[in-house]
Amino acid sequence: MKKLIARKPLSLSLAGMIALGAGGLWLSASSSAAEEPSKTASASTPAAKVKPALTVTTTKATSGNLVIKLSANGSVAAWQEALIGSEAAGLRIQELHANIGDVVQRGQLLASFASETVKADLALAQASLAEAQANLADAAANAERARTLQTSGALSAQQVGQYLTAEQTAKARVESAKAGVDAQQLRMRHTRVVAPDSGIITARAATLGSVVGNGAELFRMIRQGRLEWRAEVTASEMAKIVAGTEAIVTAPGGAQWRGKVRVVSPTVDAQTRMGLVYVDLVPETAATASATTPGKPQSATASLAFKPGMYAKGEFVMGSSQALTIPQQAVVVRDGFSYAFRLNADNRVTQIKLQTGRRISNAQGDLVEVVSGLNADSTIVSSGAGFLNDGDTVKVVAAVKPANAAVKN
Repeated sequence: MKKLIARKPLSLSLAGMIALGAGGLWLSASSSAAEEPSKTASASTPAAKVKPALTVTTTKATSGNLVIKLSANGSVAAWQEALIGSEAAGLRIQELHANIGDVVQRGQLLASFASETVKADLALAQASLAEAQANLADAAANAERARTLQTSGALSAQQVGQYLTAEQTAKARVESAKAGVDAQQLRMRHTRVVAPDSGIITARAATLGSVVGNGAELFRMIRQGRLEWRAEVTASEMAKIVAGTEAIVTAPGGAQWRGKVRVVSPTVDAQTRMGLVYVDLVPETAATASATTPGKPQSATASLAFKPGMYAKGEFVMGSSQALTIPQQAVVVRDGFSYAFRLNADNRVTQIKLQTGRRISNAQGDLVEVVSGLNADSTIVSSGAGFLNDGDTVKVVAAVKPANAAVKN
């Protein structure tokens, strides 16, 4: 019994020592496991990197005069269109001397009719005139004798009156015959169809060999080759435009012509609420048409950048105003707003919000008007602004100039 009691404390002591040893091993393992993530985390976290400075070029906002323009659209039409008709009824077209697109001069022959019938009628009228003149000479001689014998009593008063009346009748017949000759000469002139003014032939209805009636249309032409641009503008814009205002009109092909406002329409369309502004456009072809060799019309339609019926856009030059401009590449559009980056003394940039206006192109490139948000003496980033954010550090370099062209010997 005493031996059993003596062994029990020993067993408890051994059990306690085993438990303590196991606990120590567990604590040591836990400590090692806790240290491993710490070392791993420490190894995986690098030192914070400094953002490199971006290379940019800078410029200054410039102040100057900007042209004020008013944009509009409209159609191109003939200034005046002349209809050339026939005045020779019942005659056959014998020759045609003009075609569509030809540049013609005032008085130039366009077509001619067969004139044999008219020549015969003219000869008949001239013969009638000669007969009337002979009758007048005989009646005048008889009347002169009657006047001489009137006081002698050889002729009665009735006979004298008859001779005098015959003389007056003969004179009237001569005048009638002269009018007949003039009428036939006029018909002869009408066998030649000539241009009533200088211009460009735009339509031809005449056909060789056809017999046309009086007043039938033969040709159609643009008088003096002049065109006009009928710009459509609002009522408020019409109030700003006056006669003489310069306009720059652009054709669909890109060609530009300058013109001047001839007249502003006094009315506004009740449906569209738009009014018309008539701008004169004088083509170079019409201006140089006098150099055309007579009888050899030159085609002008190929050289006309503007043609009647086409739709064109243009701008009215309304004057100029002082404005602040910067290069278009310096403007960054983000979230629907325009921004620029101003360079500070510490080579850091500040993002500033701009209110922009007109856009122009000149020898310096594409420029944008700055209405507000920037001072005239501010230095801004011109190249590389699209990669910047507010507060970034930049490295300023000189702008690269284009290489000079090689000089030819």
